[in-house]
Amino acid sequence: MMPRHMDTLLLVVDEGSFEAAAARLGVSPSAVSQRIKALESDVGRVVVRRTSPVGVTDAGEVLVQTARRMRLLESETDDRLRGRVSERPVSVGVNADSLATWFRPVLRHVAEAGGMSLELNLEDEQRSLAMLRRGDCMGVVTAEAEPVAGCVVEALGTLAYWPVGSPGLAGELAEGLAGRGDEAWASLPLLVIGPHDRMTDSVLGPRGVATRPDRRVSRIPSFEGLNDAVVAGLGWTLVPVAAASPYVEAGTMVRLAEDVVRVPLYWQHWRLESDTLGVLTDAVHAAAAVGLTS
Repeated sequence: MMPRHMDTLLLVVDEGSFEAAAARLGVSPSAVSQRIKALESDVGRVVVRRTSPVGVTDAGEVLVQTARRMRLLESETDDRLRGRVSERPVSVGVNADSLATWFRPVLRHVAEAGGMSLELNLEDEQRSLAMLRRGDCMGVVTAEAEPVAGCVVEALGTLAYWPVGSPGLAGELAEGLAGRGDEAWASLPLLVIGPHDRMTDSVLGPRGVATRPDRRVSRIPSFEGLNDAVVAGLGWTLVPVAAASPYVEAGTMVRLAEDVVRVPLYWQHWRLESDTLGVLTDAVHAAAAVGLTS
């Protein structure tokens, strides 16, 4: 596998098309296509799906991850020869709840290391491994304990959540519980941060409550916005205890039940001897030791 072909693969994936990659390289789309075909011939498998935007096969994911690792090592080698710290962005996948709570000290640790920049990718902790498989991130915060091929998984701790709503919504639920029991939860308006957010199932499931198709669901793609929506009475959701506590103490949020939903979190990262990745991993573990429960 020629380095030029691997670099071309990364450009095709990052740019989303052969034409865009060709423009970046200053060559024709036909030349880019020939390089990809040569790479596929070397590995004996189809690597790129000719879709719009382009996708990669399972074999392509392995090659993309390998190519990104090669770039990181080349960058660090060059830095050592020049006596400076890598300026390559450190790509991390993290969920919004973590970024807004326990993960924040990671930013300070990376800043103190000097010469590094972060590229954060927000993704649900149940779905972040896809970014690791594609090689988009060096490491991800995930709820998945099963390691991705070529990666290391390390336990971080547990993030605890409370089911919360506004005082008005809490009163509505209490009235419903008195008349209909747990079924009252089924019609309560719901807040989610994204289309794949199913965390509230951990509260509804044990109560034997099925989500009604006519339920009001508001999607608020922001951690701060989600908290504001709870206070406004738009619906209920699960909020990390550390973030919900000040609101509960102020009376603007109310715990709707005594449930404490605990989500184990893990740090999965490339299996690679890298100074840059080492700094990042140390920072993540230091933050988790303070902000998560064991």
